[in-house]
Amino acid sequence: MGMVQIIIGVAWATGGALLYAGQLISIVNFPLAQRLGLQEKPENADPLASRLELMTARWDLAVLWIPPIAGVLMLMDHAWWPPVCLIAGGAYLDAGGREWAKILGLRAHGVPIGSARERAAIYAAYAFLIVTGLAGIVVGLAELL
Repeated sequence: MGMVQIIIGVAWATGGALLYAGQLISIVNFPLAQRLGLQEKPENADPLASRLELMTARWDLAVLWIPPIAGVLMLMDHAWWPPVCLIAGGAYLDAGGREWAKILGLRAHGVPIGSARERAAIYAAYAFLIVTGLAGIVVGLAELL
């Protein structure tokens, strides 16, 4: 088992599970997620942006359970980890890139999206998705080819 496999496995098994839990809290109790800092505070975000984030959280629960599972399979060095890693990497790459583009597009049209601190956290989460998604795709392909 290679070091990159271990790093991505740990990142997805732990970080991915935490991100997933945050989205679960968001769909169960969005105001609580805002108070916990998992979503932008209502005074810092346009209602349109908050609604989009709630809808995104619902979709994320349907799709983003795969990376934590892939992370566990990677750490177990299970035979299925490479193909599952490709699916997970694609899901993270798409989610991070699409959400980053959405936020930039909304901000370009003057829609308030969180405070500067909240935006920094948002961009850090999206960077995590994009970077580990790309790395997962590369590692999964390298193992399969």
